[in-house]
This record gives sequence, C-alpha cells and structure tokens, in this order.
Amino acid sequence: MILTDPLSIGQLTLLGRVMLAPMAGVTAWPTRLLCREMGCAFAVTEMVSVKSILYSPDMPAVLDLLERGDEEGPLALQLFGAEPSDFSGAIALLNDRGRLAAFDAVDINMGCPAQKITRSGAGSALLLDLPRAARIVAATVRAVESTHPAMPVTVKTRLGWGAGDRSAVRLARMAWDEGAAAVTVHGRTRDQQYSGDADLEGVAAVKAAVSIPVIGNGDVASRADAERMIRETHCDGVMIGRSAIGNPWVFSRVLHSEAVEPTAAERLAMALRHARIQCAWRGGQRGMVELRGQLGWYMKGLPGAATWRASVYGLGCVGALEAFIKTIGTNTNTSTNAGGMNDGRRKEQADYIGGRTSQAGE
Repeated sequence: MILTDPLSIGQLTLLGRVMLAPMAGVTAWPTRLLCREMGCAFAVTEMVSVKSILYSPDMPAVLDLLERGDEEGPLALQLFGAEPSDFSGAIALLNDRGRLAAFDAVDINMGCPAQKITRSGAGSALLLDLPRAARIVAATVRAVESTHPAMPVTVKTRLGWGAGDRSAVRLARMAWDEGAAAVTVHGRTRDQQYSGDADLEGVAAVKAAVSIPVIGNGDVASRADAERMIRETHCDGVMIGRSAIGNPWVFSRVLHSEAVEPTAAERLAMALRHARIQCAWRGGQRGMVELRGQLGWYMKGLPGAATWRASVYGLGCVGALEAFIKTIGTNTNTSTNAGGMNDGRRKEQADYIGGRTSQAGE
C-alpha cells in the first residue's frame, strides 16, 4: 500500500490515504482548503454539537461550522453528543434543511478529551459507556441511511480513558457491528491528552479487531512518521492533526519524498493568503481575531518568530498583516524546519488546541 492509493470507506472512494483531523478552532474551511491543495485526500469539519443543531439550528456559530468551501475535497461532518436520539434528530433536521447533502460522510466524535465535552457524557467519555456509544452509532447509521444510503458513517476515538485502557478495541467492534464504515483512532488515552507518544501497538490492536478501514492518528508529522504508522499498525491511512497548524505543506511532504521545505517567503505568502480567505469569509477584524492563533505557527522556527507571533495578535485587518509582512520579509530569506516538529512545538500546539479554542479536537 502506498499513501496515494485509493481508499474505499463504504461507498465513498478517496483518492489518497492522508487526511486532516478535525480540530476545533482550527479546521474551518479555509484551513481545509489549503491542506487540500497540498494533497489532503479527506477532511473533517470542526465538531458540531447535535443539541446545538436541534435547538439552535440558525445560530451563526452553528451555521459557520456547517460551512463548506466551493473547492474543498471529500468532507465529513463531525457530530458530538451523548444521546442517540439527539444524533438521529440532528441528522433528520439537517436533511430537511438540505444541509446534510453538502457532506460526503458523517463522523461521530468519541475521542475529544476536553472536560467541557466529557462532563456531558460526550467525546471520549463514551469510552466509559460502550453500550451507549453503540446505540449512538446505530441511531446515526439508521438516520443517515434513511435519506442518504450511500453516505458512510464513521467514528473517531482514542485508545481508552486511562493508562492501559484499550476500550477502543471493543468500541471499534461494536461500531462495526452497528454499521460504521471506518474508525479513526488517536493513539493516546483521554488522560494523556496530547502528552507522551502515540501508542502504535494500541492502534494495531484496533486494526486487528475489525474488517473496516482503520485510520491511524497521532504524531504524524513527516513521511517517515506516516510510513511507521502504517508499517507497525497495518492501518489503512493516516490522519494528521496538530502538525498541520500553520503548516499545510505537511501533506505534500508526507506524500512526496522529493518535497522540499517551504522558504520563509513562501510561509509568509501562505499566511497572508490564509488571512485573505478567512477575512473575505468572516469579515476583516473578526477573521483576523479568529485566525491569529494559527498565523503564529506559520513562522515557527524562523529568526524573529517570537516577534512575529506577538505582532500578529495585535493586527486587526489583512492590510495591516500585509504591511507587517513587508517589513520583515527581507530579514527571513532562509528555509524553515516546517517538517521537523519537536516535542516543544507539539506541547505548544496542544496548549493552543486545548486552551485557546473553546473545545479540543483531534
């Protein structure tokens, strides 16, 4: 198997096996678009609350999460919640409003470790109640099949709740039995959050337990990482999360051994393009506020990166960002280490995902 081989998830065929993980506050459609252009074969929306869909379907925050860019590739809608009836109800409402058809798959979040999600029984808390998790999968599959029989339902989870827990193995079997078409496994437990290394043996155990595709997630930041994940787990594809923040080039480097690191000028240009797309969609000031955390990562590893990060936080429009880039562009004519993510960057990104956004993801 090579990473550019097609992959079938139910009746959906992907033209590649390298995917973008859902990350709240990060993977809105402008980010997904840039990753798609670099080779991402499949992406997942930021997670959307089924209760919000049911009770506040016209709330701007909900509508924004359901937004899809015109040039995006295959996309799954990720839902989270704790009640099977909420999932079936949300699916029915989205279908009635013509919104479900905009997506290629529905993914169920059973892995988010954030306390604000787990304390309601959702996300990775479902690893503590596998019968409920199975009922959620069954309800979602039935609801989707009733109107979109060719649309697959998938599950994203973690290995378990605490140290040594591999509840994901049983969860994957139950999800498969209830009609899930694929399972993505982050190789950490809920208690680990984003610390330590991904447990590839745990991912391999999930893969060995089911006959549907299993996607490996966790610590994939290079071609070597992806090849190791597939070699040691026999998984069917890889999903990239934190390594893609401010770094859409990670997809081209994973897919193509000859891919080179972006220059400083290329990173600055991509940051500006990202800001322009975001602000055209969300409005100038709002777009910059929402994106400024991600913009900081575009210059990671460059001389003056700390100044860059501090400065972009205070910029209120794309014009100000463009002017600032012009002032620093002549001082950054070096290549970057975009692919060599060290533990320090992983820690900082975990803090960004878990702290600066309203919910965690991946």
